[in-house]
Amino acid sequence: MPKQPAVFNWSGGKDSTLALHYVLQNDEFDILYLLTTINDGFNRVAMHGVRAHLLLAQVSGLKIPLIQVRLPEMPDMGIYEQELGKTLTALKSEGINHSIFGDIFLEDLKIYRENQLSKIGMKAVFPLWKRDSLELVKEFIALGYRTIVVCAQDGLQDFCGRIIDQSFLNDLPKGIDPAGENGEFHTFVFDGPIFSKEIKFSIGERLRKTFPSPNQADEEIGYWYVDLIPS
Repeated sequence: MPKQPAVFNWSGGKDSTLALHYVLQNDEFDILYLLTTINDGFNRVAMHGVRAHLLLAQVSGLKIPLIQVRLPEMPDMGIYEQELGKTLTALKSEGINHSIFGDIFLEDLKIYRENQLSKIGMKAVFPLWKRDSLELVKEFIALGYRTIVVCAQDGLQDFCGRIIDQSFLNDLPKGIDPAGENGEFHTFVFDGPIFSKEIKFSIGERLRKTFPSPNQADEEIGYWYVDLIPS
């Protein structure tokens, strides 16, 4: 049976990487494109804050074409859905019926993705779904992948700029998901089996940004970012 054409939603982080690792090992899907949302004003990966230059270095190592969905800073859901919808509709017209994600256990997000895709006749695929977070991270490390924390919520700022290894896992406070699946932290993968070369960078300044909280009882939520500077 021929592989089914698909688009892979690529953040550049560890969950995306491990999900892509699995997909590339089986014969079910042919990944025609990677898809990433970019903050157009700052030319950085949305939410993760990684410079687009480093994203392009990643993609070069993967040898899969990248589609960038350019968004304004802090777009509302209407703009987000409109821009992403236009891109996905164009991909659907090319015969791509599957969109692949690295989500692990957030039910609301899974349902949202499935509903949005169903509007244009596409299906969502989740290779990591319901896997144990700690086991996934340990497997990620054992496979030889290397990733660095590029942003973290208030209270976890000391983890910004740290490589995820066993020491990192040992130091995480209780109640923090080892994969950061609740949004506690985000990462950038710079080396590992599916990449043709290691991505070089130096660590720059660290700064704090605030965002509207998804919990209406709170006014805002703070994230700390560390800047990765291409070498």
